Amino acid sequence: MNKTITSRIIASIAIAWGIITLKAGGTTLFIPEARAAAGDIVLFVLWINFLLGFAYITAGIGIFLKKPWAKTLSIAIAGITIVTYAAFGVNIALGGIYKIKTVKAMTVRSLGWVAIAYQTVKASKTDS
Repeated sequence: MNKTITSRIIASIAIAWGIITLKAGGTTLFIPEARAAAGDIVLFVLWINFLLGFAYITAGIGIFLKKPWAKTLSIAIAGITIVTYAAFGVNIALGGIYKIKTVKAMTVRSLGWVAIAYQTVKASKTDS
């Protein structure tokens, strides 16, 4: 698959992921009934993921437009996600509430953004 198609697929995934993240996180954060239905949420994880939804969309647009800053933003998103996951792990270790669904979601987010950042760095090296 050529580099342009790969970049467009990655950009589309990042944008779609951001939209889904904003909708799901925003619903849980700002609609009381949805928040109550969500059960044992870890609020700092929810807020960080919600705010990162804006960064996902921005990174996706940057990747699509082949902007140099998209690489840095993708790396930052991956890093923030991993640090958040680690803090979430500390929360669990200290006996805090959590859902296994969050463990799975944070695993997917971490691996997904590491893969996106890797591909974005790889693409930027071949563009130079």
